[in-house]
Amino acid sequence: MSTLWHPDRASGSPEVLGDGPLPPGLWEAFLAYDRALLGNDVPALDAAFAPGDATLRADQTGVLLGHATIAAFRAARPAAPDRRLVRVHVRLPADGVALLVAEVASPAGAPGLQTQLWRLVGGRWRIAAAHVTAPARPLDTSVWRVVGAPLVAPAAPGPLDGLGVAVKDLFAVAGQPVGAGVPAFLAGRAPETRHASAVAALLDAGASLVGIAQTDELAYSVSGVGGRWGTPAHPSAPGRVPGGSTNGPAVAVARGEAAVGLGTDTAGSIRVPGSYLGLWGLRTSTGLVDTAGLLPLAPSFDAVGWLTSDGATLLRVAEALLPDAPQRDGWPRALVTVPALNARAEPEIAEAVRGAAGALGAVALDLDGDCDAWFEAFRVVQGFEAWRTHGAWVTGHPGALSGEVAARMAWAAGVTGAQHEAARATLAEAAAFLRAALADRVLLLPATATPAPPLADPEALAAARDRTLPLTCLASLAGLPALTMPAPATGPGHPPFGLGLVGPAGHDLPLLRFALGAAATLAGPRPHHAQRPTEIA
Repeated sequence: MSTLWHPDRASGSPEVLGDGPLPPGLWEAFLAYDRALLGNDVPALDAAFAPGDATLRADQTGVLLGHATIAAFRAARPAAPDRRLVRVHVRLPADGVALLVAEVASPAGAPGLQTQLWRLVGGRWRIAAAHVTAPARPLDTSVWRVVGAPLVAPAAPGPLDGLGVAVKDLFAVAGQPVGAGVPAFLAGRAPETRHASAVAALLDAGASLVGIAQTDELAYSVSGVGGRWGTPAHPSAPGRVPGGSTNGPAVAVARGEAAVGLGTDTAGSIRVPGSYLGLWGLRTSTGLVDTAGLLPLAPSFDAVGWLTSDGATLLRVAEALLPDAPQRDGWPRALVTVPALNARAEPEIAEAVRGAAGALGAVALDLDGDCDAWFEAFRVVQGFEAWRTHGAWVTGHPGALSGEVAARMAWAAGVTGAQHEAARATLAEAAAFLRAALADRVLLLPATATPAPPLADPEALAAARDRTLPLTCLASLAGLPALTMPAPATGPGHPPFGLGLVGPAGHDLPLLRFALGAAATLAGPRPHHAQRPTEIA
């Protein structure tokens, strides 16, 4: 029979149920791990797990194998949510082996479990396997439409083993309808019979689906203001918007509820939430990832992309899903920055881009083009295609959309064929110019013109959108790969923002590898006087 005992009588100590005294050092090791978990003490957490490739950690998002993989995951995620130990069950199946099952509770009383298999390694207790069932909480419908444990299991083992994915509610998931962020749209859809190509590719590579996450209505926005489902809360800058339209997957990643956020980017819908939330995000070259099973907005510009909390995971997904492009020696020939584009951003962001340009040896390029005219042409073509895609449904469902998206669709309905043809001709010239300018170069620019604006300030929201879209549309109109990576920390109290990189079409993997090297350089010691970029034609 189990014997109830207490390691100490201090207030708040958990009950401990076991069949005898604990081996020396086990309880102290357990408590040290629990303190490190709540304090997000990454070195202590790494030391608590046994070395080697057989060490295992699992939760609702998937399974991680190997000490190095677990350490990388832990370094990238935030601290564990607050909870208290209620009761700990101890079993000692063999000498040097202990199984601990801890019952925990959230501040609201929701129960959870932590199970750990401890082994004595070199005279020290370490965790060989751990499984976490976090305390349940009500489904946050501003972030998630539906979740599972997982919602869809991996199709096979692969390079993405252990990664849980939040899928934007535009991708077909077998057995689930597509909702597109609009309750009335969801109500009229039948469950999908097969996965979208991008979803199937992730499952085939070993990833699991945590759930289907929200999107701005019909993905026709970059603010992240969530219509009738509500706006997801910005995890690190309360009161500010998270960015959209991939707002649900982005917030899920930022909160540590998914390792990967699968989304789309038509005019910046990966890069804007990535910048606002301090994430890594990649918009792939248009057409590089199959869009079968994806609900379109503007097919000429729609591209698949994903967000992660760290660059290594972004690369891991890219290497699993994308064809590799041959990377010539000395590529890119130059990293370039365009002062006129930097000047469109707020001073703090423009200064961050200039500092990064100096640290990375970028050269200044005079972009001989009318970005405002290009953006206006992009806006016209996007609107024309959005209405062609969704106009019949919008007309048949008056009042189904919220004010901002409804107004945008009403404007799109008025775009004439002649306006569309003229705008498309302008875009063809702009795309040819940009592809030639970046044939063997990488462009460094602000990922967004501002940090996340306040949700309660409509004028600031509109201004941020109007200043950012001329920057993000450049890659979209030319079909180029583009990513955002977190800017170096600017100090406490400052909302995050991102640095943007754009590369040649099809060079997604070389661009991402270049970005990881650039991030490592920027994270290292900075020179006392950053060199100003030189000018080239």
